[in-house]
Amino acid sequence: MKALANRVEVAELRILRWTCGKTLLDMIPNGVYRAQLEVESIINKMREVRLRRRGRPKLRWEDRVKHDMKEHLLSEDMTSNKNE
Repeated sequence: MKALANRVEVAELRILRWTCGKTLLDMIPNGVYRAQLEVESIINKMREVRLRRRGRPKLRWEDRVKHDMKEHLLSEDMTSNKNE
């Protein structure tokens, strides 16, 4: 994940430099590009989207099994392995 985040950030900074008409050789700090173009870090935006939950959370398999057992009025001992 960290390697991917680093690659995304490098690509983002290349685009920002290109947009401003500058190169890496101009040795301008990254914060200057962000301030000039008024953009946030793409890593922070990705994190924000990942942490935002829309709708209800997905059920885990175990939760679904428990729900089905309640629905069919089954108990744990009724559903145990029948081969033993």
